[in-house]
Amino acid sequence: MATGLIMEGGAMRGMYTAGIIDVLMENGIVFDGSIGVSAGACFGINYKSNQIGRSIRYNKKYCNDKRYCSVRSLIKTGDMFGADFCYREIPYELDKFDFETFQNSPMTFYAVATDIETGKAVYKKIDKCSEKDLQWIRASASMPLVSKVVEIDGRKFLDGGIADSIPLRAFEKLGYNKNVVILTRPRNYQKKKNSVMPFIKVAFKDYPELVKAMDNRHKMYNKQTKYVYDRESEGDVFVFAPDEPLPIGRIEHDPNALELVYNIGREQANARLLELKRFLESD
Repeated sequence: MATGLIMEGGAMRGMYTAGIIDVLMENGIVFDGSIGVSAGACFGINYKSNQIGRSIRYNKKYCNDKRYCSVRSLIKTGDMFGADFCYREIPYELDKFDFETFQNSPMTFYAVATDIETGKAVYKKIDKCSEKDLQWIRASASMPLVSKVVEIDGRKFLDGGIADSIPLRAFEKLGYNKNVVILTRPRNYQKKKNSVMPFIKVAFKDYPELVKAMDNRHKMYNKQTKYVYDRESEGDVFVFAPDEPLPIGRIEHDPNALELVYNIGREQANARLLELKRFLESD
């Protein structure tokens, strides 16, 4: 029986995920493997490095720093979230990532990115969180229209949520058969067709498979959430999802809003801690 943790994206809705995983770390809950998409990858790596509080700390500190996230960064660098600042300065200098603990942890970690030429998901195992590995995390979180395409080994990638927003099926195929899924939308949420598809079709006219994936993303997402809840009813999946829409934007410059959503995650994790432990301990 292999246990897994699946973390959905959602930009700053990921503060909800950060709150949950901090409580799980505080209570010594470990998984055999974990997988993150977009913000789920950015914040989820702190689980494997066992850095409680790191996600909320640096997000609150730098949410108003134009190098971190701003229109100025988008104009100047092509990335709304500044790539050099987010994936070099913060982890190596300003709020140091624990690379040694990450590498020595027995828990596997995967990041999901979308190959823009095929429109398919790529599940990259992150072993060391090296500079190259951090580019995979960056690729996973690179939202179309506000991020540059990330090139790795001659291939081109964007946001993993385009091709596989909630990679439960993929993780089950990797052998993880008892899974905890953290969603950042309420249980009754149904995704609608992307309103900016006309812009997507123009911006990515040379990548028809990516356009097709984005055009169908709402259908894929709604099927995935149904599958998650079906697996929950069968007893093999434990789901965390907010009770109401999270009071935060995809991009958030208010540190109080970040902490509010983080605490919503903490409160839910604490309230369901015994239930979660029973689930993980059951055969």
